[in-house]
Amino acid sequence: MRAAKLEPGDWVDGFLFVANRAILDFLNTKPVLVEGPTELLPDVHALERWLTASGIVQSAKMKTLLRSWRHSPEAASFLKDLIAFRERLRAEVLRIERGLTPSEEFVRLVNAGLVQHPAASVLREGGGRIVREPLLDLKEPSDLWALFFDGAADLLSEPESRRIRKCEACVVHFFDSSKKGSRRWCSMNICGNKLKVAAYQRRRRATR
Repeated sequence: MRAAKLEPGDWVDGFLFVANRAILDFLNTKPVLVEGPTELLPDVHALERWLTASGIVQSAKMKTLLRSWRHSPEAASFLKDLIAFRERLRAEVLRIERGLTPSEEFVRLVNAGLVQHPAASVLREGGGRIVREPLLDLKEPSDLWALFFDGAADLLSEPESRRIRKCEACVVHFFDSSKKGSRRWCSMNICGNKLKVAAYQRRRRATR
């Protein structure tokens, strides 16, 4: 498995954003870097930074609230459970990438989460079109579950599940939104160029 080297344009504040789906960007918060598997969400402050870097949290009010949770035992407990959820989600995404359906157990887990933490959203104009974005009403750390269960539900019910893929050269997952559906790498900067150069060198050696 190749190690990923983060390049400018692929990441924000130390987090990788190449997946075209926030829930997959969340899944990619444990990449394999040069030094090996790396946890990018080691504490509540890191989660706060990821929520801001992803654009999920934008208002000054919400950012202030997240900062107030940095040393909260409730937030630390939530993060521990969230990391466990991330790894269960990873197993399901790997199933989808193999052409299988999500497990019944995980679907039940997500359904229970959707009922307990329903997600609200609003429509707004953005870039000349109408976009849907989450309406956050955070009062305690567990309210963040709504974002992650909603994202997981969207992913599990994705009609074009064949476009959910893992990079051919590393552990990063993404949703292929290209017109031809032929994306193979997490990013041209991270893995694409390295593989193209390696293929070129192999062709040169074969020609010789």
